[in-house]
Amino acid sequence: MAGHGSKRSRPAELVPGTVSVITARMNYLPQAAPMETVLADGTRAAISRYALGRDYHKLLRGRLQKLAERIAAEIGPFGHRVFTDSAPVLEVALASASGLGWRGKHTLLLTREAGSYFFLGEIYADLPLPSDEPQAEHCGSCRACLDACPTQAIVAPYTLDARRCISYLTIELKGAIPVELRPLIGNRVYGCDDCQLVCPWNRFARRTAETDFSVRHGLDGARLAELFAWSEEEFKARLAGSAIHRIGHERWLRNLAVGLGNAPTSPEVVAALASRRDHRSGLVREHVAWALARHRA
Repeated sequence: MAGHGSKRSRPAELVPGTVSVITARMNYLPQAAPMETVLADGTRAAISRYALGRDYHKLLRGRLQKLAERIAAEIGPFGHRVFTDSAPVLEVALASASGLGWRGKHTLLLTREAGSYFFLGEIYADLPLPSDEPQAEHCGSCRACLDACPTQAIVAPYTLDARRCISYLTIELKGAIPVELRPLIGNRVYGCDDCQLVCPWNRFARRTAETDFSVRHGLDGARLAELFAWSEEEFKARLAGSAIHRIGHERWLRNLAVGLGNAPTSPEVVAALASRRDHRSGLVREHVAWALARHRA
């Protein structure tokens, strides 16, 4: 796999000798408008770089399955199962134990040669594989990620309060975004890369060679008002096969309403919000009302 590395570890909670884990990573950073430029323009939607192209779940699981089949072709059939953010698997802990990298203070896996802009995946296998040695951590006294977090969700080194994390709030949270956190979200409408943007190790991040992760529909710098105007049908058609698709149109509008509420006041912004004032979803209406109040409209 392009931009891929793999190591082997044995989960501590399993009986030694029964299961080995092959951990792998794949770079996802595409050629895209600089995130810093997008964040500085409050009229544009900041979308986490991993979500600009095709959803990684099926792609990476497919690659891992092919790797398992190649192993089987060499040694014969063996029991296995592949994962990538698809089950309660402690991916960062396994990758760290296998020597693929170390856990950074932002809780993501870091490597000296590729930073942190990569996906993780695993093959659980009933093979007696040797274990790789863990890497030493190389964060030192740096606390750039803690200081950069917009909502101060990284409450201490290696400790994340997910309830404050913008990635959780804009992707996993199904209900209303807490009012006190909305102004801190800015124009981040799907995920947040701030802790990665400031990490010194990401000077070594590598662009992906995987074309499926290329930017689609201009999402690397699209205007908030433009995205907010998408109908549900347009949302489903344009974002089919994207990680964003799984949050649904309702939460997409919720997130964009917050972004528009934090945008500089303009006739375009107010008109966009007003167009959804009577939306059928109470969740959307509540966030639109909050946003319009921010603009005194």
